[in-house]
Amino acid sequence: MKTELLAPAGDLERLKIAVMYGADAVYFGGRQFSLRARASNFSLEDIREAADFAHEYGCRAYVTVNMIPHDSDFIGLPEYLKTLQDFGIDAIICASRAIMTICRQAAPDLEVHISTQQTTTNSLAAAYWQKQGADRLVLGREVDLMNLKTIMSRVEMPIEVFIHGGMCANYSGRCTISNLLTNRDANRGGCAQSCRWNYHLYHGEQLLDRPDCLLSLGSRDMAAADYLEDLLRLNVASLKIEGRMKTAYYLANVIKAYRFMIDRYYNNGEISGEDLACGKKMLARVANRPTYNGFYGGRESGSQIYTLPSQPSQNYVASVTDYRDGFGLLETRNFYRKGDLLALMNPQGQDISFRVERMTDEDGQEVEIANRPMQRLWVKLPAPADRYSFIKMSED
Repeated sequence: MKTELLAPAGDLERLKIAVMYGADAVYFGGRQFSLRARASNFSLEDIREAADFAHEYGCRAYVTVNMIPHDSDFIGLPEYLKTLQDFGIDAIICASRAIMTICRQAAPDLEVHISTQQTTTNSLAAAYWQKQGADRLVLGREVDLMNLKTIMSRVEMPIEVFIHGGMCANYSGRCTISNLLTNRDANRGGCAQSCRWNYHLYHGEQLLDRPDCLLSLGSRDMAAADYLEDLLRLNVASLKIEGRMKTAYYLANVIKAYRFMIDRYYNNGEISGEDLACGKKMLARVANRPTYNGFYGGRESGSQIYTLPSQPSQNYVASVTDYRDGFGLLETRNFYRKGDLLALMNPQGQDISFRVERMTDEDGQEVEIANRPMQRLWVKLPAPADRYSFIKMSED
């Protein structure tokens, strides 16, 4: 079977973007039992719609039930899992043997995927989950390529690994910094990402840091496109993108980039240097913390430490909210003006550059500059577009 491209979604809008831009599967959380509580904006009705929309386009839908539960956290869980099954959800992602057991009893048609929160980094642990009947295992991000090969040679269950997104300062998210500093339980949906704050560093009374280089405990983000062909040749079950807190534009670019490279591999038997460079150029369009390849190449001393501020991207200009007779209604995100060279990004095909010849507001009045966030303007576009399309600065 072909390797699945698995994408995150923080709400229904971003889920639809993920599906339209080429994800084979999407994962998201409800308002209970999930980590990333602030990103879990799916009501039960949203979950039903998400499953229906994903399945309409041949995409699978997974719901995160990946908190580390205390006794009080089981209240209502069987009923919730049964509801997910009734909605047609394909699998839950969980980090607890107890939740797996309850799911098998309450909703036996749901697949159970074991979360990276279980910190599975060796073949003995993988064999344990296989024996317990898990349908898929998400390995810890700390597994290098050689270790991954060993694990896959010793178990038969489907293996999922991360390819892109945030990394944790601790093993697979098992962290209590947020608990101690903000009283928000990181493993029950409340992580404040305290490791990514800026800190002063003291030795006794001596201040060691500089104002332009404060201490962070966090990691760089993973961007492991350099190892994509290796992972595809291993036939991992799924390549996972992290980022339920990310914007729709971020997801569209990242998913489209990996979709492009994965399709080139299956069409041509390899990802050429040119294709890899093209995919990485697409990934570079969006803002990240500084990135590295993760642990696939081994533990490179110091390469994963976050030391520089992220660079905000000014590439994203507007979202398309409507399209009529060759004109798109654009909702402004960043400054642009009449005469600028922009580009239309659709879910399929190459970006199309065009010059802004005329802009009008919704009352038909001509406008020279788009300089107010959420300002809505009609602009002639070079090709049909829809509400899944974006406008960005042209790279030509």
